[in-house]
Amino acid sequence: MHNKTRQPGLPQCTLIASSVVRGSQQGDSHGGIYLIDLQQQQVRQMIDWNTANIDWQGRGWDRGLRGIAFHGERVYIAASDELFVYDSQFRKLGSWRNPFLRHCHEICVWQDHLFLTSTGFDSILGFNLNTHVFDWAIQLDNNGMQYRAGRFDPNSDQGPLMLNKLHINNVFCNADGMFISGLHTGGLLHFNGQGIAMSASLPAGTHNARPWANGVVFNDTQADVVRYASRNEEEDRVFPVPQPKPDQLTGNDLDDSRIARAGFGRGLCLIDDQWLAAGSSPSTVALHHLPSQTTALTVQISTDVRNAVHGLAVWPFD
Repeated sequence: MHNKTRQPGLPQCTLIASSVVRGSQQGDSHGGIYLIDLQQQQVRQMIDWNTANIDWQGRGWDRGLRGIAFHGERVYIAASDELFVYDSQFRKLGSWRNPFLRHCHEICVWQDHLFLTSTGFDSILGFNLNTHVFDWAIQLDNNGMQYRAGRFDPNSDQGPLMLNKLHINNVFCNADGMFISGLHTGGLLHFNGQGIAMSASLPAGTHNARPWANGVVFNDTQADVVRYASRNEEEDRVFPVPQPKPDQLTGNDLDDSRIARAGFGRGLCLIDDQWLAAGSSPSTVALHHLPSQTTALTVQISTDVRNAVHGLAVWPFD
């Protein structure tokens, strides 16, 4: 673990991060779950994800753990095509699959449902937290910039084709509705329960976009920065993704697919109205201070360029 630019007044909280290993080999670890104590600057690996039952096609795909969400005393963590539930001590309590859950990225709990991005099917699935059943789903499609959200039954064989046109990678819910974004959505989409419309335009290739304060916060992955874009341009904030020196990297000779790169920004959580944390590769979490537009702390979990942060959240069980 490497830290730099420590400043007083850091938030007193612990973060939970998931990671995937892009281009890993059979027999390797494929990522894991980590708890990061910001005050003590300590990292504990809670889960080492190593399973033979994974898909070996390109990119990270099934290799690793993805979105993280909480409901009551339970921790929900998504893999590519399976939803797992743990207690606060990371004892596995159960898991669920659905034929329309493929290449899941981020997940979000709202009221009595957990919503999952099904990237392969351009869809959002709803998992009922009371009945433990997938009971809701929409599939997104567009004609130019006109979007439609078509409902379908996730327990039927009459669902959408697996096309991955939009590469939906994030879902966020609040009292205003559901917000959806991806690499090719053109921006942040707003679903109000009936129709879907563009809420804000975004650069191509973004991750973790969600409304916040007077604008939108997101990982501008192609530009290697984290952005807060406000309706008031004077409030805009930009934070560069940490870039390790080439001689500090490992794993370069193990990536047969050649898609892993340092500085790939993904994973984002808001701690309060002043602090946000963002992830990148090799697995690193940076703590950014919004008022001063400074990076107060970086915590490096791995030097392996293939190992990339995916999900990031504030740990609620301290």
